[in-house]
Amino acid sequence: MRLDFFLRNLARGGLWAFVLGVGFAQAAPQHGLAMYGTPALPPDFTALPYVNPDAPKGGRIVLGEAGGFDSLNPFILKGNAPWGLRLHSYESLMGRSWDEPFTLYGLLAESIETGPARDWVEFTLRPEARFHDGSPVTVEDVLWSFEILGTRGHPRYRAAWTKIASAQATGPRSIRFTFNTPDRELPLILGLRPVLKKAQWDGRDFTTSGMEAPIGSGPYQLAEAIPGRMLSLMRNPDYWGRDLAINRGQHNFDEIRYEYFGDGDVVFEAFRGGAIDVYRESSAAKWTSAYDFPAMREGQILKAEIPHQRPSGIAGFVMNTRRPVFADWRVRDAMLHAFNFEFINAMLNGGKAPRITSYFSNSELAMRSGPAEGPVRAMLEPFAESLLPGALEGYALPVSDGRPSNRKNLRAAFARLEEAGWTVGDDGMMRNAQGDALSFEILVRQGATETQQIVDIFVEQLKRLGIVVRVTAVDSAQYTQRTDTYDFDMTFYIRALSLSPGNEQRLYWGSEGVSVPGTGNLMGMQSPAAEALIDAILTAETHHQFVSATRALDRVLTTGRYVIPIWHTPVSRLAHRAWLRYPATIPAYGDWMGFLPDIWWSDLSEKE
Repeated sequence: MRLDFFLRNLARGGLWAFVLGVGFAQAAPQHGLAMYGTPALPPDFTALPYVNPDAPKGGRIVLGEAGGFDSLNPFILKGNAPWGLRLHSYESLMGRSWDEPFTLYGLLAESIETGPARDWVEFTLRPEARFHDGSPVTVEDVLWSFEILGTRGHPRYRAAWTKIASAQATGPRSIRFTFNTPDRELPLILGLRPVLKKAQWDGRDFTTSGMEAPIGSGPYQLAEAIPGRMLSLMRNPDYWGRDLAINRGQHNFDEIRYEYFGDGDVVFEAFRGGAIDVYRESSAAKWTSAYDFPAMREGQILKAEIPHQRPSGIAGFVMNTRRPVFADWRVRDAMLHAFNFEFINAMLNGGKAPRITSYFSNSELAMRSGPAEGPVRAMLEPFAESLLPGALEGYALPVSDGRPSNRKNLRAAFARLEEAGWTVGDDGMMRNAQGDALSFEILVRQGATETQQIVDIFVEQLKRLGIVVRVTAVDSAQYTQRTDTYDFDMTFYIRALSLSPGNEQRLYWGSEGVSVPGTGNLMGMQSPAAEALIDAILTAETHHQFVSATRALDRVLTTGRYVIPIWHTPVSRLAHRAWLRYPATIPAYGDWMGFLPDIWWSDLSEKE
């Protein structure tokens, strides 16, 4: 792409005559763009539907995090940067409404244009957009940001960049991207790319991890950072976008502060002791039994259950198929049978937590029970020979009787292992024909108490199969490094999924992730069927086509038996200080990005 040519000539009036003379197909500028249909909000909307537009400003909220950080650049692979910095200090051309599956409205850009086939997109910047240092956000900053992220940034940015045929400045405040690949989601993906300040990195290596944060334009600025201990973000009183309709009722706290602790148990104790203001409870059993302490009884702490409509996603123990021990699907299937979910759920959740049954369960995108039918079957049948059992015929996870013995499922696990060439030797160990023992490592993050409890029960079940398991706990930095480079056999894995799956699916399940570090493809799956179905999602022109393609992908993922799923919850459980408030209307995504602390506020009179 000839970015340098366009940037060098940006100030020359002749360039605009050249661009206009070429005769781009024109479309009317829009205030927003939806993946399907039209945006729900009109051009003159005054606030997002789930905010309190009159929320007061002021106060501080303190949030607790388990783990730590050693970098302040959240856009590169090296280092472990705090996620809160990325969310609150940087902006993109467009912003999301979390009450719609995938609709964007203007943020840094005042308008967006795209053709009927969505083979190009043009953004026009707001003239008032400013970085934290007061300098304007320019076309040059956008072009540089997209290129540096696509070529030198984190791998999650690269796929979209390879689909851009040209990137051109078409006016003093407008930029056009033309695509080389059919992908109806690309205009929205580019609308969500962060925009950074080019001049900050002149003559410097953007990929070097360190404690200098890239300059952003968002509502909060970095005030203080102590690696592994604390991060403080202060609301920018001169924030350029404070009066935009998309921002009204948001970014209400003067300070967002993150305190870091060694593990989740310590975070909870810090909450009980008043050091932090909000705690997300993942255990249904603890939600009913662990909150009888003085601050709760005295009304200083309130409990809230926030409903949502998003898919369950996948959470559980992922098996790395790059390792020979898990390359055979029958071994992975044996692990699923050996995992006594019903017993573990009873021990840790009182049996109340519903199990994740597929990657998109709890939503219309989930695969249906029984054999594949209609368009879903039509999409899968060309790959019938490579699909694993259950994809076409129907599949359900193993279910135990809830007893610790789990005899029926352990017998099924034995049978699967025998099919894969593993038998019990004279020493009681599971061995292959070469005499090698079936053994592997489970990698866990230090301080992940609930994960460790699940692992302890699982390991006892595996011992009964004659399988040797090593459990290794490492700190947050080591865990990130090892999982980014796929240096593990099995580990705990969470992949949140949205109501609008798209290009990120290739990052999660695409074959490039087998060897490229830092993708979400921890399982190392390489599936032509999955690749084709992701293409079908990206080129779907109707909601029905999109749903069918996603349901078909869900079948491929679930029957791939890559992850031993645990549970999900259709609500988020939040315990919070009584002086914290949130709107009565809950967005479709519930307690998700854009909810806490974005649309919460402090009732200072109550706090006093």
